[in-house]
Amino acid sequence: MAKHIGFVVFPGFQILDLAAMTVFEMANLESARAYYQTELVALEGGMVASSSGVRVEAEPMARRQFDTLMVGGALNIPGGMPELTEQLRRAAGQARRTASICTGAFLLAEAGLLDGRRATTHWAHALELQNRHPLVQVDEDKIYVSDGGVWTSAGMTACIDLALALVDADLGAEVAKAVSRKMVVYHRRTGGQSQFSTLSELEPASDRIRDALAFAKENLREPLTIEQLAAHVHWSPRHFSRAFLLQTGYSPAKAVEKLRLEAAKALIEGGHSGIASIAGETGFGDEERMRRAFLRAFGRPPQAMVREVRARQDAMAELA
Repeated sequence: MAKHIGFVVFPGFQILDLAAMTVFEMANLESARAYYQTELVALEGGMVASSSGVRVEAEPMARRQFDTLMVGGALNIPGGMPELTEQLRRAAGQARRTASICTGAFLLAEAGLLDGRRATTHWAHALELQNRHPLVQVDEDKIYVSDGGVWTSAGMTACIDLALALVDADLGAEVAKAVSRKMVVYHRRTGGQSQFSTLSELEPASDRIRDALAFAKENLREPLTIEQLAAHVHWSPRHFSRAFLLQTGYSPAKAVEKLRLEAAKALIEGGHSGIASIAGETGFGDEERMRRAFLRAFGRPPQAMVREVRARQDAMAELA
């Protein structure tokens, strides 16, 4: 019997997420059988408009049962749909597994389906997911996360990574690899979302400045002065500083601070609580310098983040 996959859409959903459906289609072709049956569903069914304005036709969710329930995401954080949340809770309770793409994780969290679980979402919204739902252990650097039958993915094209992982779990690595080759994508993408955050935000046009940033990210404990970065790419400090500001909108010192902040925040959220050691590991040098940088960037000191992480871990331990 075919595995029934219900893909949940709602007004304003991101149509790129439907690329996940192609993975299941290709898996059927590669396995030479109709292993998956895919269906678009919505709260009430009918025509549903995506954020791009393109409309799709969906079946009503009620009275349907799925092997896999997959919730799409949106460009903005979805919410304020209590009837949909309740339907998700009902349908997930009857499904073998539940998954979300991008900001669809917010809908799963509102339904209580992520409490006590590890999860991810688009890196730009990971902190908001953690703040709104402290019982969820958010890993903002993962492309996808699987925890106890609940799968979540990062944003946009990560829907393909998630669907490939589901196919891998169902039909094995060889089928998933064959699908990835046909779709001209990686079977398992290397690296996490951090490669798309600060470095993506800066996004210089010059290969040399990209190389300097990559060098800085891998050597945060170094002083990383303008002279050091310029020497690494064989430019004069004056030319390097001018080109860097022109292409990124930041001075080299400010960009290095952003990289250090990102690394320090990731260590704290990973459970490291020694502020002095984190400051040393990320190149801040001393706690006070790191504290001032955190206040400028996040409006709160690193100690406050450490306390939040501990409180979240304690809450999750009580649920276990």
